[in-house]
Amino acid sequence: MAKTHTTVAYQVMWNRLISVVEEQAQALVRTAFSTSVREAGDLSAGVYDTHGQMLAQAVTGTPGHVNAMADAVAHFIRRIGRQNIFEGDVYITNDPWEGTGHLHDITMVTPSFHNGLLVGFFACTAHIVDIGGRGFGADAASVYEEGLYIPIMKFAAGGEVDKTLVQIIRGNVREPDQLIGDVYALATCNEIGHRRLIDMMQEFALDDLDGIAEFILENSRRATLERIAALPRGQASGEMTVDGFDTPIMLKVQLTIEADRILSDFAGTSGLDKKGINCPLVYTKAYACYALKCAIAPEIPNNAASLAPFEIAAPENSIVHALHPAPVALRHIVGHFVPDTVYAALDKILPNVVPAEGAGCLCNFQVSLRPRTDAPAPADAVRSEVLTFNSGGSGARPQHDGLNATAFPSGVMTMPIEATEHAGPVIIWRKELRPDSGGAGQQRGGLGQYMEVGARAGHEFDFSAMFDRVDHPARGRRGGAPGASTTIAQDDGKPMRGKGKQFVAHGRKVVLAFPGGAGYGAAKDRDIALVKRDLARGYISAEVAARDYGLSAEDIATVQQAVLRGEEI
Repeated sequence: MAKTHTTVAYQVMWNRLISVVEEQAQALVRTAFSTSVREAGDLSAGVYDTHGQMLAQAVTGTPGHVNAMADAVAHFIRRIGRQNIFEGDVYITNDPWEGTGHLHDITMVTPSFHNGLLVGFFACTAHIVDIGGRGFGADAASVYEEGLYIPIMKFAAGGEVDKTLVQIIRGNVREPDQLIGDVYALATCNEIGHRRLIDMMQEFALDDLDGIAEFILENSRRATLERIAALPRGQASGEMTVDGFDTPIMLKVQLTIEADRILSDFAGTSGLDKKGINCPLVYTKAYACYALKCAIAPEIPNNAASLAPFEIAAPENSIVHALHPAPVALRHIVGHFVPDTVYAALDKILPNVVPAEGAGCLCNFQVSLRPRTDAPAPADAVRSEVLTFNSGGSGARPQHDGLNATAFPSGVMTMPIEATEHAGPVIIWRKELRPDSGGAGQQRGGLGQYMEVGARAGHEFDFSAMFDRVDHPARGRRGGAPGASTTIAQDDGKPMRGKGKQFVAHGRKVVLAFPGGAGYGAAKDRDIALVKRDLARGYISAEVAARDYGLSAEDIATVQQAVLRGEEI
């Protein structure tokens, strides 16, 4: 039996576990092949007890991965069977319903043994660029079309990799070297976590993790319940409309705050879509929990117990509770709007806490490049898949402006142009902030971006759009103005759809304007010094400064002259 430890010692161990999984995540960032992992941080990492309960998560990562992965290890234990779990094993899946929501996320779980006994598990997830099928996009009519399905199984048994599985994967994807490289990176980062855990256990003379697990889960549960108990009891509804694929989608939630739990019930939400924007419940749960935790208990570390009091319900085969075989490739588009829907309700119970609506879903697109077919292609023209992550503006907060070109709720980073262009023969001709896109308010919404995307000479490409807020821009809160909407077209003026794979001929570019976040509070109440600052920085135009904020022509001229002289405003 392990010796009894003091509360201080357990707190030190808890902090150490968080450091262990952060090192696990950073190992994945350093070794991954996909730019979505290396540059955008679209990943998660965590450590679990022998029952599959998450004890700690890495700071690096996304809520959709981490909170969804919180439930995944229990599925692995059940599918593999405890009697079949051995030292040296590594398990793998991309099951949307038992992993993190779509086939493009590979989740790997590694059992951790100490002195011959199972003491816990490490798990990690990463978004991979291609999984075969139709490619990353909304065009499929069922999950069967969306790519290769890997059930929960052993990637390695007793240290021996399943070479047949590797061959099957390689034969079904467009970027086999990249994908297999990512799989090995995932396995390696779990191994790094395991080594650091064993170092910790030896340092603190631990035979198992039972004591520290009980300490973490009990303290997290109690702290979260204390926060919930301090809230006003109440019930409120929230709703929002988003673009959908062909027809708009209605998201609805009934939020109930009780003494020991918060229930989010999505009854009344739209049913399944025919295209791949449906969201499994595990992903809806991930972002609903994240939204509430950000508002109520942001500093309590994420683990199984701190998430447990947030209960999520939704009708089966609604768009937020899609069942197999619904297409789910772009589940993030709907899932990323769940927090703003929840906040629409929470704002009625807890005023002046939550932000205005932002861009919501990531402004992602994938470019499938190939040698041109309208004329002879140069000898160096190649096929390539390039995925890029981008963000619109986040919503203004009660006391602060929204963040420019910053993802919320996803939290992934915008990918640098250099990394994107290095991944394939794509050219980013323009990438800059979009003035006037942030909604006016006492606190201004964050700005979106402009982008222009093309290919190197000799290439044509398919452009897989994954956008929303074309017809339904972010809504302001408490008198704030809406943010700007998304626009997309080719450089010859030909309009393009906000979602779906679309052909772009040799020599053409795609011209994009990503949405801005909405404002918070009335624009007339904004500090005039902040209006002048925004004008000087180019965040707003002189027209908006005058029309929305009432800045005088004399003040506008003064600011413009100061900018020309290089003076600070």
